[in-house]
Amino acid sequence: MTSKRRMDKLDKTLIGSLLLAALFSSAVSDDWKASVTKNLDALVTSCVVVPCSFSHPGKALPSSKLRGIWHISNDKNQVIYNEDQTKILDPYKDRTKMLGQLGQNNCTLEIADVKDHDNGPFCFRIELVGEESQKFSFVQDCVDLKMQHSPPEIKLTQSRAAFEGKTFTVTCSVRHTCPSFRPKLSWSRGNADQIFEKHEEISPGIWVMESVLTFVPEEKDDHSQLNCTAVFHGGKTTTKTLHLYVKRKTFLIFFSLNCVTILYTPVQRSWPHTSSLPVGAANYKNIIIPIVVLVVTAGVIGLVSGLIIKKYKKRIMELQSQEGSVWNRMSRFSRRFRSNAPPPSQTNRRMQREDFAEEKP
Repeated sequence: MTSKRRMDKLDKTLIGSLLLAALFSSAVSDDWKASVTKNLDALVTSCVVVPCSFSHPGKALPSSKLRGIWHISNDKNQVIYNEDQTKILDPYKDRTKMLGQLGQNNCTLEIADVKDHDNGPFCFRIELVGEESQKFSFVQDCVDLKMQHSPPEIKLTQSRAAFEGKTFTVTCSVRHTCPSFRPKLSWSRGNADQIFEKHEEISPGIWVMESVLTFVPEEKDDHSQLNCTAVFHGGKTTTKTLHLYVKRKTFLIFFSLNCVTILYTPVQRSWPHTSSLPVGAANYKNIIIPIVVLVVTAGVIGLVSGLIIKKYKKRIMELQSQEGSVWNRMSRFSRRFRSNAPPPSQTNRRMQREDFAEEKP
């Protein structure tokens, strides 16, 4: 009887342990998670990098205890990456590698020399070395690649309009998915001192390469072309052209005693189609500046005229009020030759004779 009770107790203990082990195994499996970028464009002949990270319960594990594998869809036997090259499908041998360190929970994958058939979906799987039961495939977090046969378009932007003799900056940028082999950007003009490059990740799996050119336009640069060329890993290239229009303006104001002369040299006001600047916002100064100059000029003319009239007003009145003065004689003489004026009266003729007699010595 005692032996039977011991057996029952042992069975209950064993069953409880098995239940706990099953629950623990389920909890562990649920806690292993992966995060993979879902969709990416891939340029054929170039490379593509697939960002990937994972998390697991418990303490950190060294890379030596982990084995990372990438396979096609939910078929674990269609391996495209494994540290054991013999287990990789022939079309993917020597083209895939793990960029991240598994000990740092980084499972990022790189596929080089992209082929037309590399569309995926590709899924990540991780195994604990020496523990056959600890294998996790994340078939719900896979990446699909969209094959691109033409390189992405270059974007050209300028800080403002180009003015003769003033610093001008234009930026050439292009997106890509291959940070291991960045696109090479080159300009049709400029030297190393005038060019600044920048590379950054703008979203998971997408990077942008920028080249900033700064120079001082001259008159000869007007209506010229500025080209930026991008060469991608694998040899594909693309070029974008900026039609450069250099603005030139000259205001010359000449002041004299009673007039002001303005010479205005108009400038080229056309804008290149590739410019990202709004035309209305950039050209409003071309309207405001001439108006301001005209208003200022009119004010100057009014001021000068007012000063002249104020200064010589008394003198003019004195000349007009003097009888027999040169002013009066000239006025009468001018009226005599008016075509519609009546003949001079007898009194006026007498006054003219008197004036003539007075002028004789």
